[in-house]
Amino acid sequence: MTKASNVILVHGAWADGSSWSKVIPLLLARGLRVTAVQLPLTSLKDDVATVKRALALEDGPTVLVGHSYGGVVITEAGNDAKVSALVYIAAFAPDAGQSVGSLGASAEPAPMGAEVRPDAQGFLKLTESGVKNDFAQDLSPTEKDVLFAAQAPTAAGTLGENVSAAAWKTKPSWYLVANKDRAIQPSLERAMAKTIKAKTIEVTASHVAMLARPQETANLILEATAKACDRSATRSESRG
Repeated sequence: MTKASNVILVHGAWADGSSWSKVIPLLLARGLRVTAVQLPLTSLKDDVATVKRALALEDGPTVLVGHSYGGVVITEAGNDAKVSALVYIAAFAPDAGQSVGSLGASAEPAPMGAEVRPDAQGFLKLTESGVKNDFAQDLSPTEKDVLFAAQAPTAAGTLGENVSAAAWKTKPSWYLVANKDRAIQPSLERAMAKTIKAKTIEVTASHVAMLARPQETANLILEATAKACDRSATRSESRG
């Protein structure tokens, strides 16, 4: 397998593709083809299908990058033959039979959980306080205002849907732990990174580490595009 030249960025709940606005230019500057998908956030099946449509348009090895709930999506979609590596940015990394809900229940509740509000149709949104104090507490006031205004309602059911096959078992993985995360407990992030045997870095950032620390985020993705082949071979040998 040759070095990956394609990157697909997968946002999380209450977000959209603009979550990657600071990372995209850094990746483009290194000659990568970059796609930031727009998940419908209506079901895990629908969200995985969105990523698979993007993968179908790629012409070779591709790195999937997921933030938050997007980690669940890439764990399922990453079984595609074109995927050379997985990168988790403060993300859930479930095994088969696990979901956001089951992983979250394995740790002390994160502060942001108290700021989630359902509507009559079963979609969830974050309160203004939740966005500004727990989701993105280290961004500028203007950035917080934009995130709150543009947040994408997320179907409650998606957070309870289980992964059927975990791609990290056969694909090399990288993980960025955000140690000031108030949406996913940093201790849970570290535990998930260890479980999936990911190359791990830790940064001082809120849950939206790709906006708070874009250079470190981009560097980790770049490492995955360059070294996925070596780690994939090593993983195959260890499984042999």
